[in-house]
Amino acid sequence: MKQRRLGRSDIELSAIGLGCWQFSEGSGLAGGFWEALPTQTVEEIVDASLRGGINWFDTAEAYGDGRSERALSNALTRLGKKPGDVVVATKWFPYPFRGASSIVNTIGDRLTHLSPFGIDLHQIHQPFTLASVAAQANAMADLVQAGKIRTVGVSNFSAKRMRAFHDVLARRGVPLVSNQMQYSLLDRRIESNGVLAAAKELGITIIAYSPLAQGLLSGKFHEDPTLVRTRVGPRKFLPNFRAKGLERSRPLIEELRKIATAHGVTPSQVALNWLIHFHGDSVVVIPGATKRRHAEENVGAGEFTLSSDELRRIDELSRQFL
Repeated sequence: MKQRRLGRSDIELSAIGLGCWQFSEGSGLAGGFWEALPTQTVEEIVDASLRGGINWFDTAEAYGDGRSERALSNALTRLGKKPGDVVVATKWFPYPFRGASSIVNTIGDRLTHLSPFGIDLHQIHQPFTLASVAAQANAMADLVQAGKIRTVGVSNFSAKRMRAFHDVLARRGVPLVSNQMQYSLLDRRIESNGVLAAAKELGITIIAYSPLAQGLLSGKFHEDPTLVRTRVGPRKFLPNFRAKGLERSRPLIEELRKIATAHGVTPSQVALNWLIHFHGDSVVVIPGATKRRHAEENVGAGEFTLSSDELRRIDELSRQFL
């Protein structure tokens, strides 16, 4: 799988990574979106990802209060991987009343849960916090300079807040390498709110989470809307999963199916392929997987080339979601 540089760092990432939110063991507010996965299934997902050329994994403190981090490190270890073989990203969550000092004070927990693997990318998970941008950025820079983490990223940051974070880090000689944002063909707001443009200007990689809109871009819910009611967690109540939302996105899904048939792939693979190519090297994606075949499908998304006409048609049908 082709690799690209993570921001202005020396880290090379596969254009497709693995999001590990679903390794939360069904625990906590974030983990409640997914059913708990058996240990063997987690290992199979990680194995299929590695075999397909994926070299990095994104987890977080909030994913089951460290359970996802432990599940990832355990799976990698059982598969014979050693520190340096893969790139690991995690995140600090600004729970209520946490200050910037918590970023430094909790790094030991992150490293313990991920042991023996280090933290190649540490990110601020959400912008809402009592701590100032400067305090958070300086705490992250302290960790870089102490050798606790390799690089710094943010998540869900607006263009303005991302620029401010970048500027503070720059004064410490540390680059801001990424901004992890919700981005898919059904949510293209980063293209209209300035985030993508600012990231390109500053050399910051966009890490697209929920790149398949939590499964909607597979087309399975359009084919059988009754499947929505069987989903675990609150996503079944989101507007895009309701009847009106499904009808709104149906023309796009039908085009994805048409293009997928022409390439002998799936609509999900077409949707991921568009994201990692339409904006050059600016965007990488972290689809999740709850089965081995999902991971294998993710990998296959980088193995074909969409024509300029196909890229354009997908763009036109999804522009209503800008």
